[in-house]
Amino acid sequence: MDTKLAQIVKELFDIDVEIKLTRPDAQFGDYASNVALQLAKPLSKSPRAIAEEIANSLRASGDFDAVTIAGPGFINLTVSTQSLLDELEHYPQKSRSGESVVVEVNNPNPFKDLHIGHAYNCITADTLANLLEASGAVTHRVSYHGDVGLHVGKSMWAILRYVDGDMSRLDAIPVRERPAFMSRMYVEGAAAYKDDEDAKQAIELLTKQSFGFDDVFEQNVYDTCKAWSFSYIDETVLRLGSHAAEKRYVESDADALGVATVKSQVGTVFEESDGAIVFPGEKYGLYTNVFVSSRGTGLYAARDLGLMQLKQRDFHPNKSFIITGDEQKAYFEVVIKAAELALPELSGVTKNIPTGTVKLSTGKMSSRTGDVLNIEWLFEKLHAAASERGEVKDVVIIAALRYAFLKVRIGSDIIFDINEALSIEGNSGPYLQYAHARARSILGKTTKASVRPVELDKAERLLVSKLGEYSDVATQAMNQLAPHTLCAYLYELSQVFNRFYEKSQVVGDAREAERVYIVHAYAETLKRGLTLLGIPAPEQL
Repeated sequence: MDTKLAQIVKELFDIDVEIKLTRPDAQFGDYASNVALQLAKPLSKSPRAIAEEIANSLRASGDFDAVTIAGPGFINLTVSTQSLLDELEHYPQKSRSGESVVVEVNNPNPFKDLHIGHAYNCITADTLANLLEASGAVTHRVSYHGDVGLHVGKSMWAILRYVDGDMSRLDAIPVRERPAFMSRMYVEGAAAYKDDEDAKQAIELLTKQSFGFDDVFEQNVYDTCKAWSFSYIDETVLRLGSHAAEKRYVESDADALGVATVKSQVGTVFEESDGAIVFPGEKYGLYTNVFVSSRGTGLYAARDLGLMQLKQRDFHPNKSFIITGDEQKAYFEVVIKAAELALPELSGVTKNIPTGTVKLSTGKMSSRTGDVLNIEWLFEKLHAAASERGEVKDVVIIAALRYAFLKVRIGSDIIFDINEALSIEGNSGPYLQYAHARARSILGKTTKASVRPVELDKAERLLVSKLGEYSDVATQAMNQLAPHTLCAYLYELSQVFNRFYEKSQVVGDAREAERVYIVHAYAETLKRGLTLLGIPAPEQL
């Protein structure tokens, strides 16, 4: 509907204007617009006079039962029944058709535990990829992992002590116990690095060798545990209801390219400082960051430059999205600025989307010391809470977790409550799944074919009007990469349906065929919205 109004404004005044229709009280109509007030200054006309011109064109379109003007120039619109029903057949705009985008959908490091923050970022990134894909972009999901560095040295130190030269000790660890084993090894290594000077030196040596171990046995241990980690990461991604990555990148692959880029631009983009190579961020209102150490080894930032080039080589994206915690926001501002100067062909391509932090009553989680709320704990708690309510279904666990994260604006902190996430009576993923299954159950009880209504009673009209908002809401969520707006809409829609169903018998009513048409539209809309969020919409629960 906002598109139609924008077209009329363009035809009348040759002005492109962003239309934001609001929903007034039902007594005033279906929509309201202040566009006449927006245009008063650029047109040098009274808003009331502008509103009259727009209203006349709207009336002539035949799409409205009533168009009225209130106050200084507010336009109230009552859509005709058939136009209202036509809106149910509108689909979100594909504003990114022809574009190619890359989304980094997961990036946990191997050799470490997976925590609730990894789950949040993975779910958020996967959903943004869904939105980008739905908006018409050719979307490539990739992952990026730190397979070298200090965390590897810490874990390897503890693992090598555990196996004590005997590979069969690793082989004997059952598959389901490997994640806990890897987590324990990292915790032991981190503690030793902090408290034991001899261990610290050994860990630093292992860190240097993580690009390629001189000892064949150590390399075999590294390769085995790295494969374990990636297998577990991939399995967890699927358990979260997310898509598998199309391609996996690792830091060891990006390092050489990134370091070469930095070294080739010393004196232009980068500077030498105490033997290291830095990017002088202060010149650009940022902070100075080391890209290559005084030992000549690449650091995270250099590898990120290399990764940008690998993505460009493989996919030639118009946009490349990296979803990280808010604590990395300043870091990525530096890296992206350095990339724009060192690699001008990549200017404007990479965008960092910082998320908030997931908190429980114990506060923020950290994996540096092993004080971490890991994903296995989370799944166990969700399954335990769900089992108290009946049969545990994986689709419900996925819905609980994804919706609890996605209903909050990206960038805001999340206070995660397991019981609230699993509730079938509140603003939750399982509630919307049950709402969808309930609608399918109603449809399963009828034997009549649906018939498009000619007229609508009050309850029907309110529901159809709300259903008609889906296209605009989904388009907004896609364009702004804001899944929380879609979550809010789906919950509001379910509430409108509840009020409709309280007043409107479907099966056995004289208007059964017409109401079946409306209920089917409602079920399909819920399913489309949930699918965009990556939430399964089973027909039975």
